[in-house]
Amino acid sequence: MKSNQELVNHLVEIAVLKTPLIIRTFLKTDRADFVLPEYKNEAYQNYPLPIGYGATVSQPYTVAFMLELLQPKKADKILDIGSGSGWTTTLLAHIVGTKGKVFGVKIVPELVVFAKNNLKRFNFPQIEILEAEKQLGLLKKAPYDKILVSAAAQELPQEFIDQLASPGKLVIPIGGSIWKIEKDKKSCLTRLEFPGFTFVPLKYIV
Repeated sequence: MKSNQELVNHLVEIAVLKTPLIIRTFLKTDRADFVLPEYKNEAYQNYPLPIGYGATVSQPYTVAFMLELLQPKKADKILDIGSGSGWTTTLLAHIVGTKGKVFGVKIVPELVVFAKNNLKRFNFPQIEILEAEKQLGLLKKAPYDKILVSAAAQELPQEFIDQLASPGKLVIPIGGSIWKIEKDKKSCLTRLEFPGFTFVPLKYIV
């Protein structure tokens, strides 16, 4: 695949991208703007790409799959954990619009700078990229309508549940599966597991 259009067409053809709003958002957000220069010629391939410090720009299939589970909406307040190069953060920002807010959190300071530089071309006031704190998530800005996590936890972190609004939705890799966890108005949880995925591990500040 040699263009963002070809990549999106492929994701639609294999039925991972389904929602018209998310499809349009992928078309607006070129993955090539979020990879290292040496990987520009691979930006439209359906596999993860390294961005340094043990992190990656996630596989397009996986990002599409997770956003379809998350179903972000206009004016949502979203926490993007493991925001990497800023690609997922920008996809989310396109959807929530200026009435929403997306907080991208990354544990590596150099990747915070990398993401901020990548985002300059968009001039999105609804995005804020922050370095991770000792506590998982971003407690000072909670609660969130949606939380997207792009690194694998060993078990479900209670911090994410606590920072999720009621109702709210969390999409997170745990082990080799992606989980969709929904909290209802009474703070009761429902969980759905989708096995067969690989992620870099979720890191904690100690």
